[in-house]
Amino acid sequence: MAKYIFVTGGVVSSLGKGVITASIGLLLKRNGYRVKLLKIDPYINVDPGTMNPFQHGEVFVTDDGAETDLDIGHYERFLNQSLKRENNFTTGQVYATLIEKERKGEFLGQTVQVVPHLTNEIKSRIRQLGVDSDIVIVEVGGTVGDIESLPFLEAIRQLRLEEPPSGTFSIHLTLLPYLSAAGELKTKPTQHSVQKLREIGIQPDMLICRAEKEITWDAVRKIALFANLPPKRVVRASVMPTIYDIPLLLRKANVDREILTQFGLPFAESPDLTDWENFLRRVKNPSRGTVRIGLCGKYVHIRDSYKSIFEALVHAGAANDIKVEPVLISSTDVEKNGAESMLDGIDGLIIPGGFGKRGTEGKIMAIKYARENKIPFLGICLGLQLTVVEFARHVVGLENANSTEFDPSTPHPVIDLLPDEVGFEIYGGTMRLGSSAVRLFRDTLVYNLYRQEIIHERHRHRYEVNRAYRQQLEDAGLTVSGEAVDSGLVEVVEIKDHPFFIASQFHPEFKSRPLSPHPLFVGLVRAAMKQNG
Repeated sequence: MAKYIFVTGGVVSSLGKGVITASIGLLLKRNGYRVKLLKIDPYINVDPGTMNPFQHGEVFVTDDGAETDLDIGHYERFLNQSLKRENNFTTGQVYATLIEKERKGEFLGQTVQVVPHLTNEIKSRIRQLGVDSDIVIVEVGGTVGDIESLPFLEAIRQLRLEEPPSGTFSIHLTLLPYLSAAGELKTKPTQHSVQKLREIGIQPDMLICRAEKEITWDAVRKIALFANLPPKRVVRASVMPTIYDIPLLLRKANVDREILTQFGLPFAESPDLTDWENFLRRVKNPSRGTVRIGLCGKYVHIRDSYKSIFEALVHAGAANDIKVEPVLISSTDVEKNGAESMLDGIDGLIIPGGFGKRGTEGKIMAIKYARENKIPFLGICLGLQLTVVEFARHVVGLENANSTEFDPSTPHPVIDLLPDEVGFEIYGGTMRLGSSAVRLFRDTLVYNLYRQEIIHERHRHRYEVNRAYRQQLEDAGLTVSGEAVDSGLVEVVEIKDHPFFIASQFHPEFKSRPLSPHPLFVGLVRAAMKQNG
């Protein structure tokens, strides 16, 4: 029978439950267990696909086309395995399922209620993950006390009652705020958070306490007493240099051993983390200096909007034994101040994905500057589309060329909707989503990076390169170096007489991992190193 770990949060949000969950998953996997992770999001949206990045951050896409919470990206990166739609669900999905069942008459005339019908559906989804795994780790979004989270916590309370005593483990993540006036960390918010969780009916088996300062043993003993836990079950997690330090911190605190002991399962005396330690050493102490990679987008004020790109740059930096310093460049500022002043001093440039017209002209200006000044460049999704627009305008000579997303009346729609997309009315889940096969053409830079002809990459877009303009673009020097196997749609373009100029319609950042960095990011950083001298 599968064992279940539940990770909840208290005091404030954004404490890093996703990284903690992923780190515990990594440790248990290195102990030899089949591990599955689940993120439960309490919002009523069916998925984050239509949510503003300023509110929600990045939308992470899985191979099977699910638009998910960015924590799924952490899960994949730490476990080094691909997840699916089943690894993330929301309040909206659960209610939609219940309403569909009720309309079909599946409840035999019963009054459908939060308890037991909603909680039963939640438990069923959790248990489904346990069918072919040893341990399921469930992260509940938000904090204890949020009204949105109550049905999920009630379902967890019931599940802990229904499973054997050795079948579940509850971890509660809290904050110890530091008050400079008092000169000390305060434990009272954590005490109240644990009290609230216990009122709901869940006694935590372990606390992981985050803090900006070092947590003293006196604070640990005090928290343990009020939380009804032995001190060894109160884990100190002060701020670490990188998120990739967290698995080693938890290993040092014997978190995996405590969990497996309660489960009655054997544990490794010293799980092998050598590859992780080597990666971390290259991240923290690279031997080859620093390169500066500009990220030009319109959501740069919210770092979580491009979370997977930042992490892919960390992975690529480690692979090249160099520190990558991201330089955040607002595309609207480029429109106001010009590309030359805004891109001064960078060794490489990324134009990420995005939606909407705002800032697109600034991105086009940045692409033109990178192309003309031989700055290593990587365009992603919208970055490819704007690369095509820029090239069409300034090299092919197609005046006012554009995407019909931004100018429906453009005389040269070099980027357009596919015929079967015209007139779409439902926005959520209707884009081209998930993994599909891409054929790379030999004697191209992208083929040399991947070293294989057929690759599989993840997509999240609605507009495509217009086939009617492909030959004109290629004749002028924009090489199509990759196309979709099933449709022939343009997937990758590059310019040959340039140190590194590649744009992909897919999102390479979603498949980059610490122990297997993505070749496009590795190639970009390597080219930037040469640029830097």
